[in-house]
Amino acid sequence: MKLAGLYGITDNKLLADGRLLPYVEAALQGGMKLLQYRDKTTDTKRRYQEAEALKKLCNQYHALLIINDDIVLAKELSVGVHLGQTDSSIEAARKLLGSNAIIGATCHGSLELAHQAKAAGANYLAFGRFFSSLTKPDAIAADKSVLSQAKTLHLPLCAIGGITLDKVTSLTKAGADLVAVVNDLFAKENAAQVKQQASKFSELIAITSC
Repeated sequence: MKLAGLYGITDNKLLADGRLLPYVEAALQGGMKLLQYRDKTTDTKRRYQEAEALKKLCNQYHALLIINDDIVLAKELSVGVHLGQTDSSIEAARKLLGSNAIIGATCHGSLELAHQAKAAGANYLAFGRFFSSLTKPDAIAADKSVLSQAKTLHLPLCAIGGITLDKVTSLTKAGADLVAVVNDLFAKENAAQVKQQASKFSELIAITSC
């Protein structure tokens, strides 16, 4: 499967109180291609149950599930993982998950980190934040020029950080294949609004990708 399109990332506060599964399914119905399950809490049993349910939904809609940070959970569910600079190493994840697993790497705004991630075996490279982020307000800022520069690495590029509909075009034109969204996708009053927003993102990414 080509790594491109809308990349939703869950937030356990935004998607609390029974919103997780219906909101994710709505985003999938709207065309979301990848979902990253991000939950930093220590409730292992609940996290496994939620991730397992999300995998079933993603399979139903021919999308991919990626687990944030937790390579053990990714192994248990036979899915991919996304790793930040302070998480497990790409090499350790590859050894545990096998050659077919998708591994994404956070590169902030650094081409050097991107080269290192590619050499270690990453399948896609994530850059950002490009705009002010509610999810990670203290994240390191990145310049959009890093996307065009990183095209020489010939790996799918993911843009993240404060992305709203009006900011998509500048990122896809710069070289982003994947557009990762949290708040502007899931901070909605109901599932119907999530589906509508996912459709808008998906259409915009498709027509503006370079």
